[in-house]
Amino acid sequence: MYGGQQPIFILKEGTNRTRGKSAQSNNIAAAKAVADAVRTTLGPKGMDKMLVDSMGDVVITNDGATILKEMDIEHPAAKMIIEVAKTQEQHCFDGTTSAVVIAGELLKRSEDLIEQNVHPTVICEGFRLASDKAVELWKATRLMQTLRLYMRLQRLH
Repeated sequence: MYGGQQPIFILKEGTNRTRGKSAQSNNIAAAKAVADAVRTTLGPKGMDKMLVDSMGDVVITNDGATILKEMDIEHPAAKMIIEVAKTQEQHCFDGTTSAVVIAGELLKRSEDLIEQNVHPTVICEGFRLASDKAVELWKATRLMQTLRLYMRLQRLH
């Protein structure tokens, strides 16, 4: 503490402060809401969204990145999901909607595990191990595809 005193928190007016499982649930709900907003735009049968900005201008799109850019998000956890999309866009120039939907699904699964009293650190470690395995399998698949292509090219010559 600060000289034996309680810490002082400065929050904006109307800001609520929650802790524990309630805070976790609120964060997960906010992040899932962002994912749900773009989920229906995914795929060949993805639906369009009509967006109306503060000036009254209307945009109709099924591009997840555009929808996410137009959203006025204040919740910190929801902003983190927007950052997932921005990072995906910066590195791959595509896949923002998929990245957000996957993040939403991971959080949905996390919520189920938290309700079963699995510690968040254990959940994160499980996701890290799953990510490592997915990369390993992807590399193996990529290698096999390269070998098959090489063998086809050899037969042509």
